[in-house]
Amino acid sequence: MRTKNFAYYLLALLVIAATLLSACGTPAATEAPVATKAPAMTEAPVVATEPAVVDPMAELVAAAQAEGTLTTIALPHDWCNYGEAIEVFKAKYGLEVNELNPDAGSGDEIEAIKANKDNTGPQAPDVIDVGFAFGDSSKAEGLIQPYKVSTWDSIPAEAKDAEGYWYGDYYGVLAFLVNTDVQPDVPQDWSDLLDPKYNGQVAMSGDPRTANQAIQTVYAAALANGGTLDNAQPGLDYWAEMNKVGNLVPLIANNGLVATGETAVRITWDYNALAAVDSFEGNPAATVVVPASGRFAGVYVQAISAYAPHPNAAKLWMEFLYSDEGQTIWMKGYCHPIREADMRERGVIPADLLAKLPDVTGAVFPSLDQLNAAKGLITANWDTAVGADVKAAP
Repeated sequence: MRTKNFAYYLLALLVIAATLLSACGTPAATEAPVATKAPAMTEAPVVATEPAVVDPMAELVAAAQAEGTLTTIALPHDWCNYGEAIEVFKAKYGLEVNELNPDAGSGDEIEAIKANKDNTGPQAPDVIDVGFAFGDSSKAEGLIQPYKVSTWDSIPAEAKDAEGYWYGDYYGVLAFLVNTDVQPDVPQDWSDLLDPKYNGQVAMSGDPRTANQAIQTVYAAALANGGTLDNAQPGLDYWAEMNKVGNLVPLIANNGLVATGETAVRITWDYNALAAVDSFEGNPAATVVVPASGRFAGVYVQAISAYAPHPNAAKLWMEFLYSDEGQTIWMKGYCHPIREADMRERGVIPADLLAKLPDVTGAVFPSLDQLNAAKGLITANWDTAVGADVKAAP
C-alpha cells in the first residue's frame, strides 16, 4: 500500500512539473544564455595602482646633503649672476657653500687643486669654473673627474669633453666698461684705447700670465690689429704699445676700481660690464661698448676636482647649473648659457631676458687648439714683450 501511494504521488508531481515548464515556454533560438559566476566571498577586489614616481635626483640629493658643504672658488657674486645662483642652490638643497677667493683667475683655480690634493679641509675646491683652454689641460694632468649631467645631450658637442671631464657653461664677448664721469669720450674700438686721452685709464681684468680673461684680452686685441685666430703675436705688440704710451694701468681691474675711477676703462666680458652698470645705479655713470672689431667670444667650462672632498655636492651643483633654472640665472646676469639654443627652441626663456642681451654679431669662437697655442705664446712672452707686472690692487 505504501509503495502504490508513493508511486501515485510521484506521478502527480511529474505531471505538475511538466505543466509548469510548458507554461513558461523555452528560450528563443536567437537568445544565448548568459553565463554568470558570483565572485568567491574570500576574493578581495583588484585595485589598479599607478607605479610610484621615483625622483632620479633623490639619491644624489641625499648623498650631497650627507656631505653638507660645497666648496667653490673664483665665483664673484657679480660675475654671471653667481650670487643668486649660490643663494638659490643653498636654499633649494640645504647645503652650505664655502666660497674661496672670489677674485681668483683660472690659473689660480688649477693651482688650488694641485696644492690641496691630499687636503680634505676647507681650502680644497670641489668645483672649478675656468677658461676653455684649461679644461683639456686639467684633464691631461689628472686634476678633474668625469661626470655627465642629466641635460648632457643639449650641450653642443664642440663645447664639451666627450668623456664628461669638462663642459662649457656660458660664454661672453669682451667689451669696454667705461666710467663716463671720469672719461666722457667713450672708446668704440681697440685702436681708440691707444689715444693719449686714455693715459693711465685702461686696465685688464686679470694677470695675462695666468688669468684666462686677460689672456683672451690680448688675443682679442690681436684680431683687431692684423692678427688672426692662428696668430696672437699682434696682441702682444698692441699691449706693448699700450704700456709704452702709459695708458695701461698695471692693476687687475674690478667694478670697485671702475667706480672710483682708478681704472676708468675696464676690459671685461660683456656680462660683467652690463652687471656692473646695473650695480652702479647711475653712481657713477657708466656705459658698455662691444668693440667694432676684434669681437672675441670666450667660453668658460665647469669641472669637478679629481680630489673633491664633497664629490656628491659637486655633482649636484653641476645638475643645478645645467638645469633650465640654473641656465636662466646665468642669463639674468647677461651671460649666454651654453644650453641657450635648446632653451630657445623649447620657448622657455623669458622674453625680458632675451631683450637684455647685447648684439654680438660677428663674434668669433677659437678652437681648443687655437686657444692653447695663443695661451702658450702670450703667457710665455708677456714679460719680455710687454713688461708690465699686472697685480691685484693693494
